[in-house]
Amino acid sequence: MQKKTSRHLGPFAALAALVGLLCAGALQAQETGPEIRNASTRLDAGVWYLAARIDYRLNRDTLDALQSGIPLTFDLQVEVTENRKWLPDVEVAALRQYFELSWQPLSRGYLVRNKNSGDQRAHTTLFAALNDLGRITALPLIDAALIEEDKDYQARLRAVLDQQQLPGPLRMLAFWDDDFTLESEWYRWNLRTGQAL
Repeated sequence: MQKKTSRHLGPFAALAALVGLLCAGALQAQETGPEIRNASTRLDAGVWYLAARIDYRLNRDTLDALQSGIPLTFDLQVEVTENRKWLPDVEVAALRQYFELSWQPLSRGYLVRNKNSGDQRAHTTLFAALNDLGRITALPLIDAALIEEDKDYQARLRAVLDQQQLPGPLRMLAFWDDDFTLESEWYRWNLRTGQAL
């Protein structure tokens, strides 16, 4: 009787171990990459501005690349669409902002640079640099004249590690290696009310 039970536990234990490994892999995948915590828009002096909070989490490979002196560029993609009931939605505006995170060996700190505007800020810790990278305030998004009063508009935002900005050999490696594919889900909200969708 005992032998029969131990035979049944063998396959069951193997299955349980496999499920455990799959769950651990899924958890590890969820723990890295950007995550949009919130995003909203406000109208000020005829312009819609974007504010957002993004958590950037680097995995081991991207962290090693950064510490080796390879800058990481994140592509912030924003789109505004007009929601139409009976026809496909229409894109009204699309904006891309590029932010570069780099390690500075001489100062032993990190630099966050907006590649669109050239603005940059130095930080002594990676935590502070990632926090700065993920704080978007008053980013001009779209002119209010393009938004009609009687229509419904949706905005969406995501953050992606731009593999095209990596050095050549690493770019080739990134093509085959999922560890360099860091991107958030699209975060959607109503342009006027700010309500998440």
